Amino acid sequence: MIAYDGPTMAERIHMVGVKGTGMTALAELLTDRGDLLTGSDGKDKFFTDEILDSLGIVYHESFDAKNVPPDATRVVYSAAYNPDSNPELLEARHRGLKVQVYPEALGEFSGSFPLAAGVAGVHGKTTTTAMAGMVARALELRASVLVGSMVPDFNNRATLRLGQEIFIAETCEYKRHFLHFHPGIILLTSVELDHTDYFRDYDDIFSAFLAYACKLPKGGALVYCADQKGACQLAMALQARREDIRLVPYGQSAKGRFAVLDQKFDAGTTSFRLAGWAKPLGVSLPGTHNVLNAAGAVALVVTLAEQIGSTVEEPGMLRVGEALKSFRGTRRRSEVVGDKNGVLVVDDYAHHPTAIGLTLAGLRAFYPGRRLVLDFMSHTYSRTRALLDEFAASFSAADVVVLHKIYSSARETDTLGITGRTLYDATLALRPGVHYFEEPEEALPFLRGLLQSGDLLVTMGAGDNWKVGRAFLEAL
Repeated sequence: MIAYDGPTMAERIHMVGVKGTGMTALAELLTDRGDLLTGSDGKDKFFTDEILDSLGIVYHESFDAKNVPPDATRVVYSAAYNPDSNPELLEARHRGLKVQVYPEALGEFSGSFPLAAGVAGVHGKTTTTAMAGMVARALELRASVLVGSMVPDFNNRATLRLGQEIFIAETCEYKRHFLHFHPGIILLTSVELDHTDYFRDYDDIFSAFLAYACKLPKGGALVYCADQKGACQLAMALQARREDIRLVPYGQSAKGRFAVLDQKFDAGTTSFRLAGWAKPLGVSLPGTHNVLNAAGAVALVVTLAEQIGSTVEEPGMLRVGEALKSFRGTRRRSEVVGDKNGVLVVDDYAHHPTAIGLTLAGLRAFYPGRRLVLDFMSHTYSRTRALLDEFAASFSAADVVVLHKIYSSARETDTLGITGRTLYDATLALRPGVHYFEEPEEALPFLRGLLQSGDLLVTMGAGDNWKVGRAFLEAL
């Protein structure tokens, strides 16, 4: 176990919804700090059960006021649970205990580090944060990293625990959750309209990101993607307000050390170079967006290293290059699920039109010669309605498109007159080769008859249609 050298005293913390990816990741980091943890959740089994067991955390597979230890000093809960109805949260409130939802607890935890970095943006947060962990490990930084998904290269966990000098975490814009975080540096991948069940319009979500950037302390840095319009707009708005903040651009349009040069695509790999170093870098993941994710990760970690007095020379970049090339991605981000009878099945979480278009184009270049069959399930009625035309146009790189009903969210009660067939009709108006099946499993007979050796089946979205790819492989 890593010894904690920060200022916080050990606590007795109870975690409601402890099996969630983010909650388990936070539990790992709190355990490193020396805190004593208990938890509760449902009976369903997840990959996090094994992690919790390895940490020796006692957790109940039910919710009961008696589960809250008598000596608990704080209760942290997943946003999936209602503090006005969950019996354990009601008990904590009755006792007068400190009660925090996950983003609040993560934010407080970030403030215990000498230097914290928040990775933000509508797209690319998870992969960029995981890549930053790979770079930090290659440069031997004493960093703790928290990612929003399981990372195979982190021993199938969402954390990388190398030390307590630096904290790198994925931070979420939804409901302005990232405003709880205490960043010394922010990496910004993108700003676009999303989460339309909460944000009114682009100006509203832009104001949230700007408020986050303004939390940077004097002398802090904003590392931003110079190829993304919203990120550039935010960097300029921040500079107008805060001349004390350093701007660090990366990307093909960037000026300076982190400009992306000499980008080359081959089947199975993408190589590029950063202007500040001679050593070529490469990623074994599809798409220009992953080149930008890698460039952003390097820019962030080099900036962090310099903040603590370290310099990254060519030998260090050689190690960085090896780390990035070996990176296998994260769960549900261009994840290779399997390959049977010549049909390759890939699963991806992309659920915004921009991410969909970039990911499909990347897969097309990464797997040349394969027919690309897309199975997509849109997430939330509000997002589908607000971005309907963009969704319909985003599937252009696919040869065949299969669509389903809208995957609803518990936070929405109004369908807004939108159904999965609304998206189907809009897509069919732009192109042929579009098919509709209300439920994902209803598409299986069609896919079994369609797919043949050499094809690429991509399940995509934030719904549960990821099961289609696995069911197809099991049927073979």
